[in-house]
Amino acid sequence: MLRRFFQKYTGFLRDLKASYVINNVINRGRLKHNRELYRRHGLHKSIYSPLGHADFEKQGHSSDIPWLDRDNRLELLEQSAAFQAFEKPLQEKIRQFESDGFMVLEGVFSKNDTQSLNNEVDDLLAKGKAGFNFTGRKIFNLWEISKQADERFFRNAELLRLLSFLMGKQAVPFQSLNFTLGSEQRMHSDSIHMTTEPPGYLLATWTALEDVEDGCGPLVYYPGSHRLPFVSTQDYNSGNSKFTIGHNSNRHYEDKIAELIAEKGLEKKTFLPRRGDVLIWHANLLHGGSPITRPGTTRRSMVCHYYAEGVICYHEMSQRPALMPKR
Repeated sequence: MLRRFFQKYTGFLRDLKASYVINNVINRGRLKHNRELYRRHGLHKSIYSPLGHADFEKQGHSSDIPWLDRDNRLELLEQSAAFQAFEKPLQEKIRQFESDGFMVLEGVFSKNDTQSLNNEVDDLLAKGKAGFNFTGRKIFNLWEISKQADERFFRNAELLRLLSFLMGKQAVPFQSLNFTLGSEQRMHSDSIHMTTEPPGYLLATWTALEDVEDGCGPLVYYPGSHRLPFVSTQDYNSGNSKFTIGHNSNRHYEDKIAELIAEKGLEKKTFLPRRGDVLIWHANLLHGGSPITRPGTTRRSMVCHYYAEGVICYHEMSQRPALMPKR
């Protein structure tokens, strides 16, 4: 399958839009739901064609954005019966999510939960049943081969309930990433890689599978950066054209984000969680992985991304519709 191929491949074919169109046709069963969504949004395109932010700008974006992104969000929040039903400490964390673009839930998973998953990851890697993608750092969609990764972490009922509240629509599990080492990924917003129409209907969770300390490449983020305008492929030298997504699109995007951080004077925060803690962040929060300064240290973690039900999901940088998981 081309999806598996592209996880490892880094050459010219990865930049051609035609490669993704072929993969879309092969995986047409995971795209057929888009026919009704495209019709509803007035989008006159094949469900197999490249898709990007510019397609929606031509006709105007939908105003049905997440309720915590609306101008009257604080009023809506305080009047929400569902919000009032949460315990006071969680209400404060939700208020922080609104203002800063993230929240931290302490001790969601036990030591036994996290150690059991770590052991399974090591076992699957040793047996060749799981592997890293071309970055050498990310294990894509472990949930597909691990029942505990799927049921205990990826589809955790309490987290899904909270994520659905934050978006105002049912949260739909889309993708997971497992790490043994820090990613060292430059600053970015998830919205460039996993995009929605209407905008903003994506959330991520980052679960610490061990205690995280300085030097191991901890996650860093910029509080409040979720309120900055979304940066699309139209806003930097992406190289995007009718036929290609642009060979250096990701590097140029990350350069653009670095310029934006410097221009706005944003303050960086480092995430040093304990085992079992969960960070939830907004689709547009700028974040990344800091350098590993203590060689040999690990940063075991699991990241999960969730779309909202009933929205168009695509990948702005690669200009392709999202292949939704089969269940």
